[in-house]
Amino acid sequence: MAEKKNVSRRDFLKTSGIAAGALVGGGIIGGVIGANTRQDTASTSGGEAGHSGGGGTTEAVRGLQFFKNQQEFAVLQQATERIFPEDDLGPGAIGLGVPFFIDHQLAGSYGENSKEYMQAPFEEGEATQGYQSRLKRNELFRQGLQKMQQEAQSRFEANFVDLEGEQMDEILTAFQDDEVDMQGANAQFFFRLLRQATLNGAYADPIYGGNQNMEAWRMKGFPGHQAAYINDIESEEFAEIEPHSVGDMLS
Repeated sequence: MAEKKNVSRRDFLKTSGIAAGALVGGGIIGGVIGANTRQDTASTSGGEAGHSGGGGTTEAVRGLQFFKNQQEFAVLQQATERIFPEDDLGPGAIGLGVPFFIDHQLAGSYGENSKEYMQAPFEEGEATQGYQSRLKRNELFRQGLQKMQQEAQSRFEANFVDLEGEQMDEILTAFQDDEVDMQGANAQFFFRLLRQATLNGAYADPIYGGNQNMEAWRMKGFPGHQAAYINDIESEEFAEIEPHSVGDMLS
């Protein structure tokens, strides 16, 4: 049974289009985690916004910029944790602060689509045509999280945050397979946004609110932002370098 659930979670990630290694560009960082060996140890408790996510800064003192509904934020926490779960390799989405990264992004230009053309006509279009919904990303996220809660109540007569891990996976899979009705965009499109935002939050520079203590970088051996590599560049052996954030250079 555990192997079946691991395959299901890898299916969430393997089609994400993330290339090998890490890509750094503004607030967007990606990395391959679809082929890892994460075990089924994702947290399915602590749905309140004050829950401490596996170390680092507690969520109670960080504050939210976009979400005003604590239930929606709790659903976001658990959904991202199922996509990027904690295991023996390191923290998951909650411990890395991914939900706060997404909250902050939704409160800014990303969530408002402020740099994108948002006028009619609205068509589903092709993947190469970019964002096509009449809804802003933050509106789409709120609808998607509300739909997750509705699916949990409809399927299991429980709140999403109170479900077992495999029940959450069933709902996430339904979104991935476009089996949930949504307005302004299809469920699969929302799921892809959620998955990509989760990966971005896990691997972004910590100044954007995720990747707490640079733990995701440490799991990959990624050095972050170094002033120079002059002491290691001639070495024929792999150099383990303590990662640094942009914030370290500004302090």
